[in-house]
Amino acid sequence: MILPLPRDKHDMRNAQALIALSWEEIRPAMPQILEWVQDVNWPVAGVLLPYLAGIGPRLAPYIKTVLAGNDEQWKYFVLQGIVRHSRELAAALSGELTRFALAPTVAELEEGVAELAREMLRDNAADKA
Repeated sequence: MILPLPRDKHDMRNAQALIALSWEEIRPAMPQILEWVQDVNWPVAGVLLPYLAGIGPRLAPYIKTVLAGNDEQWKYFVLQGIVRHSRELAAALSGELTRFALAPTVAELEEGVAELAREMLRDNAADKA
């Protein structure tokens, strides 16, 4: 099956077609799909982010790859647009969130990744209380 991956940041037709598919159908292309949320200002990101947040902890291995990279804006957008909206996914990424909160790089501090991770950890702790 050839997936309807967006051809450009304005390709709403393919983005809509993609979110109509099941997890099993899109899973092989998840690294490519996550590339389309590198900038939340892209129209396709607005379609994909809520869908991805709904996938939950199955997304953790793919998100970990993004969070291990050097694109701090992408990290921020993934945390804000996907992870923040899934308690289960945030729990699966608690190690990464803790590292961002306690030992961020200079770039992660500058892009707001550290503060966002702290907020998410506080929110998750409050939910458990």
